Amino acid sequence: MRSRYLCGITLVALLAIGNALHAEVRVPRFFSDNMVLQQKTRNAIWGWAEVNESISINTSWGAKAKASANEDGRWKVFLSTPAHSSGHSLTIQGENRIHIQNVAIGEVWLCAGQSNMGWSTGNSFEAEKEKDVNLPGLRIFKSAREHWHEPMEENRDRLSRWKPCTPESAAETSAVAYYFGKKLHQELNLPVGIIQRAYAGTPIEGWMPWGIQKDDIRTKSNRQSIIDFAERRSRNQGESVDKAIKAFHQELSEYNSKVDAGETMKNAFRPLAPPIITRPGTLGHQYPANIYNAMIHPIRPYGIRGMIWYQGERNSKDVPQAVHYQKQLTKLITHYRASWHKMSGGHVAKDFPFQFTQLPSWNPPQTKPVEGLEASWAANRESMLRVDRLASNTAMAVTIDTGDAIELHPKNKKPIGLRHAYLALKQTYGHKIPAKGPVFERQTIKGNQIVLKFSETGKGLMTGRPGDLNSFAIAAQTRQWYWAKAKIKGDSVIVSATEVSKPVAVRYAWGMNPSQRNLLYNQEGFPASPFRTDDWPLFEPNTELVTVNKPEKEKGYESVDWKRPAMRP
Repeated sequence: MRSRYLCGITLVALLAIGNALHAEVRVPRFFSDNMVLQQKTRNAIWGWAEVNESISINTSWGAKAKASANEDGRWKVFLSTPAHSSGHSLTIQGENRIHIQNVAIGEVWLCAGQSNMGWSTGNSFEAEKEKDVNLPGLRIFKSAREHWHEPMEENRDRLSRWKPCTPESAAETSAVAYYFGKKLHQELNLPVGIIQRAYAGTPIEGWMPWGIQKDDIRTKSNRQSIIDFAERRSRNQGESVDKAIKAFHQELSEYNSKVDAGETMKNAFRPLAPPIITRPGTLGHQYPANIYNAMIHPIRPYGIRGMIWYQGERNSKDVPQAVHYQKQLTKLITHYRASWHKMSGGHVAKDFPFQFTQLPSWNPPQTKPVEGLEASWAANRESMLRVDRLASNTAMAVTIDTGDAIELHPKNKKPIGLRHAYLALKQTYGHKIPAKGPVFERQTIKGNQIVLKFSETGKGLMTGRPGDLNSFAIAAQTRQWYWAKAKIKGDSVIVSATEVSKPVAVRYAWGMNPSQRNLLYNQEGFPASPFRTDDWPLFEPNTELVTVNKPEKEKGYESVDWKRPAMRP
């Protein structure tokens, strides 16, 4: 059976190479009118042409470049860009001529992840405030979801293009990416380009090439499970790679015919999009590397300043999986940076800024001082916190005061986008502003109390709302957790409990949904990340695991945004 899988894959790989060889000079669709190029660097521009065909590029800002197509019909140049400006054009000349207009030069950010990264502005709270937006200097490139079992050189979405920010383009854009890009554009007063690459329900394994994770025991086991399931379905239901690929190309032909005929919409609400394969699973969107092959590989090494990542829900089904996420996220960041730097000829920084979104609150509000195996999202938040502390030039947006008790796709995305923007303004662009919530530094045990010292306190610590700070738990060596009395004193929080005379450890906001507790903020309105001072195992190897499930939604349920302090950086 595995040889049959390989035959199908090899056939498609050969077809892809053949399709790349065109006499006409052409470029990927993100080199098009309204695009944004990264300022003050040398941007990679690439495409296809006849073998050995000479290519020249001329720009309105005076930069020039030349190349010849190699034996595969591919070419690439590095084009210098000045400081930020707009109203430019560039011309690519071979046997034919490509003229690209309304080019802006500014700051470019890649925004990638699963469905909550893709969740649109139009479906989020405060969408009505963007109904008159008109920001021609903010540009968005959004493409359809695609995955593939081999690295793709070019996406199949023929309707994707750069769009200036209008009410229509803002509404369909990722809300996190939109509010991030809008804030950068307004604060930096220069063009900003957002490249949105989001795919719902995808694990982090799908966003990395197989080669860098093939020795990961958990990933190997999950991959083998998908292979075994696909083989059973092949025997029992006749599914096969060959049949799936044949059907795919038939659907792709129909898609291309509709686009050629001028059609753009699948129905009144959805644009046309290229087909995707769901079965067998080895060709599906859950299989390791398949998302990377189609969503990341084709856009490298487009010039970017940095990247925002919002993913992790799919890797937090249980606590061991969520704990493992630390290694996986570290591996993803390392590969993206190294490969982008190498392919860009060193012009994209080898440690470019990488920001990620800590998981928000979900499931019923926390009532226990510390949740255990049922709180896999708490374990994932710690994985992200550790990556942020150990990896260079990263930043994490804390989001536990956003989310929804029922909906996996909360509508309060604006605070997340803004927090990412403030982090970038401070860490990447050098603005002297607060951009983080209180960061736990150390604990000191004093009798029956524990003193927690924080940095990033801004003008001082405060509670999220009037009343006692009731989001801390405390324990002795017995590891029995109790709700703690917590008092703010300067840049510290002093915690204690009458039940604990000899405390040794504290945990803060350790639950799936701590949002309804009174949380810790600084006076600039940024929340503290959940944390723990103990190093006790979050799970035992032979413990029966708890899988997180989506809460049942009552008929007529409507999300309501939560109150949180205003951000005042």
